[in-house]
Amino acid sequence: MLKLSKRMRAVAAMVTPGNVLADIGTDHGYVPIALVQREKIPRAVAVDIKEGPLNRAKENIVQYGMQGYIETRLSDGVKAIEANEADSILIAGMGGELIIHILTEGESVCRSAKEIILQPQSEVRKVREYLRAHKYKIVDEDMIFEDGKYYPMMKAIPVEEDAFWANKKENIIIPCDIYGPLLLKNGNPVLRKFLVHQHRKLTFILQSLALQQETDSVKQRKMEVAQELLYNESAYTILGAIKNAGI
Repeated sequence: MLKLSKRMRAVAAMVTPGNVLADIGTDHGYVPIALVQREKIPRAVAVDIKEGPLNRAKENIVQYGMQGYIETRLSDGVKAIEANEADSILIAGMGGELIIHILTEGESVCRSAKEIILQPQSEVRKVREYLRAHKYKIVDEDMIFEDGKYYPMMKAIPVEEDAFWANKKENIIIPCDIYGPLLLKNGNPVLRKFLVHQHRKLTFILQSLALQQETDSVKQRKMEVAQELLYNESAYTILGAIKNAGI
């Protein structure tokens, strides 16, 4: 039985059992292989933009006897996926800007799926902003700490409207975009550690900037970091208050 890393196990756990999976940027093909092995999903399409990773995925699929269940396709994002072909679309292990590009370029395919599961390695706030602005509702979130890094991930479904955000002010929306509405609501223990880590990091940066000559660029940076620190501290308040906010 194929063993997954802690991060990949958490991502795989978000795939709804019984769904057909499209794994975008599959690399070694480990997630679809593990899910089919465990009979969580009936079949999958493993996609990558580069032939090298796709060939590695093919080799692993053959090694684990999954040829009848997992198909491989060379593709830029979801271009090789048909609308309504996949129930779950997984995009993990790449930068947030690239994830947004894939969602934007393949909007009709992504919105035809029952769920999209995302694990951005950067620009996480922008990814959540995109989901909120393009009528996706985050229905599950997790955060994993592995090999010295924090990995947030989320599952979202396409909706006509997400009424929760309608009457919320920026002091709620922005911290939710930065840290995750459901991570905050559920008091995720890894998020709590991340908040402490971020607070220490931002405080140190602010103290270092205070020792520098007060140029326009330093002044601007101090304002930006102070604002980030404010959002960080707001998240502590939201951790408790959001539980009664109806998410």
